[in-house]
Amino acid sequence: MTAGLAATLANANLNVLRNTAHSAIANVYVKLHTGDPGSAGTANASGVTTRNEVTWSAASGGSMTLNTLSDYSMTGSETISHISLWDAATSGTFLWSAALSSGVPVVNGSTLHFSTLTLACSPIAA
Repeated sequence: MTAGLAATLANANLNVLRNTAHSAIANVYVKLHTGDPGSAGTANASGVTTRNEVTWSAASGGSMTLNTLSDYSMTGSETISHISLWDAATSGTFLWSAALSSGVPVVNGSTLHFSTLTLACSPIAA
């Protein structure tokens, strides 16, 4: 699978066009991955099992940017290349996956900090 919108969220968004309400997602959590998370969002999971809550700035032009995301305390040496988004800190529903612009090598005991993160839906009609 190529990283992207999970089928569950894609279907909910499309059903809005059928006058079917789409429930707001109260909180979104980020899970780290060492490769593509796959269609269920569970493949290539990082050794860090914690999902950190993320907040976003208002969407504009089909994209939104990171507002807040806590740092991750790394528990092993690996390269973080992808993230997945979930609607719960544990269990929950997989929402989206994305590849980082480049992999980030980390070592046990280090801290991973995201200073920027952008999600976009494209293409946008011009």
